[in-house]
Amino acid sequence: MTSRKQSQRRRRRPGERPSEPMHFEESSGNVFADLGLPDAEERLVKATLALEIGRIIKARKLTQQAAAKLMGIDQPKVSHVLTGRLAGYSTERLMGFLTALGRDVEIVVRTPPRRRRQGRLRVVAA
Repeated sequence: MTSRKQSQRRRRRPGERPSEPMHFEESSGNVFADLGLPDAEERLVKATLALEIGRIIKARKLTQQAAAKLMGIDQPKVSHVLTGRLAGYSTERLMGFLTALGRDVEIVVRTPPRRRRQGRLRVVAA
């Protein structure tokens, strides 16, 4: 067991340089892919939709209870969406919440640029 004095000596002081240089890696733009998680693109889409739901609720100054009533769910489920616990929610259901909150949701299908062979999912909030 480490004594309190020993643990205090191990901490760096403000302004002190680390003993080893830090390594940074540029993001791909999808944190879920960067972490190697499965279904990374879908996770990012769902997270972006949930973020937009949160922005709308905040902008309209709704309580979670009031938002729940508009969205047709109970308050704990609104809390789950706002805190990113999205495992039980499909992309379609999240889009339904957006329309219940008064937003239009538009799906656009287009040909990807030539440099990219595979299509991708993306959410753009306007």
